[in-house]
Amino acid sequence: MTILTFPMSRIEGHARVVIEEDGGVVQSADFQAMEMRGFRYFVIGTPSEQMPVIVPRICGVCSTAHHVASVKALEDLYGITPPPMADKIREILLLGQLIQNQATSLFLFTMPDRMGVNSIFAAKDLDCCGTDDTNLTQSALRVRKAGTDLITLAGGQFIHPIKAVIGGVISGIERERADVMLKILDEILPVAKGLFDCYWNLSLTLRDRIGTWGDDEPTYYLASTQDDDLTLNSERLRVLDPTGKEIAGFKPRDYQKHLIMEESRYSYAGESSYQGQIIRANSLARVNMARKLNTPEANVYLQRFKQEFGDPAHAILLFDICRGIELVYAIEKAHMMLEDDLEKGDVKVDYSVRDGVGFGLVEAPRGPLIHRYEVENGLIKDADFIIPTAHNMRAIRRALMVVANRYISPNGINLELDKAVGRVVRAFDPCIACATQ
Repeated sequence: MTILTFPMSRIEGHARVVIEEDGGVVQSADFQAMEMRGFRYFVIGTPSEQMPVIVPRICGVCSTAHHVASVKALEDLYGITPPPMADKIREILLLGQLIQNQATSLFLFTMPDRMGVNSIFAAKDLDCCGTDDTNLTQSALRVRKAGTDLITLAGGQFIHPIKAVIGGVISGIERERADVMLKILDEILPVAKGLFDCYWNLSLTLRDRIGTWGDDEPTYYLASTQDDDLTLNSERLRVLDPTGKEIAGFKPRDYQKHLIMEESRYSYAGESSYQGQIIRANSLARVNMARKLNTPEANVYLQRFKQEFGDPAHAILLFDICRGIELVYAIEKAHMMLEDDLEKGDVKVDYSVRDGVGFGLVEAPRGPLIHRYEVENGLIKDADFIIPTAHNMRAIRRALMVVANRYISPNGINLELDKAVGRVVRAFDPCIACATQ
């Protein structure tokens, strides 16, 4: 028996892949989160109203999604509905996270795989940025910064935002500041499109070189976005079967009726399934659910994707191309929303603390995120965080088995295995800090 261990880089958090083989026959391939963080236990006894400023500390990358999900869980518990303007500002906040995350995943984490380098900072500049500025690294960081600027605008600060509060948001968005952000988005859209066009072409070249898009076995898909709009401040989860038919829709408080949550025998990250079936969340799930997008440039990319790769598409390396579609969408959608007047009007309603159980849902970049709080005497009695990466854990494991069987045989181990394992894991863009709750 031989054990192969692959430490993972260019992902969020710390993890490794462990493959066991015996005489060229693969016995197992596991994606292991190696630390136990136990955040859900830390918050027991916390005053419930403090949760929205505590839970963003779960993760510096995903803090925006946790912030909004926490607020929504408490609003559900307290029985209040925020004003429409507050919901719009929260959506803009989540769009900022989508821009920031997808730019990071595409250009900093996975583009080096397409270019055959270990880091984008080691890559030669390409004439693919859509502007006269052909410095690949600087262009990628400019796109990412547009997302962090948008988070700061709508959330008060980039890491650990504070602007969403129980009952709404602290304030609207001043017209002057919105106009500054509109100018940034105008400038960054062609840069993002240029980078994405380059990424798409590099991905096709990669497929031709390695002869595969990875695990392309049909599976189930989980997301909370709509058919014609990638709404992130969402209220309802949806499930597609392997043929693309929607077979279930449910509120976050009913997730246990549809999803089976289990502890893993090989990792500190839990895993979920749809009634025992492997599911995929994240960008590929959302694009498979979308019939069209209500922003023009992203919709062109969406229709091209479906024409070239199928509807639904199943190959895992297509997760990355879907992130590019979403990046363009988020820039366009944020621009559309900031053109409206978000400065004047009601942004917050009053509330009274009460005991009970509340559920909050948002569509994070990695998939549906649910916060569940049980409150007794105004304090957190129990808390559960249903993390998007958990929805993909079984799919990651299956994809690793596919790649292990491709590159391990009785004749030996193909050295491409090391690169292929990294491509597989990064395609799912896992967040290990969040997953080990």
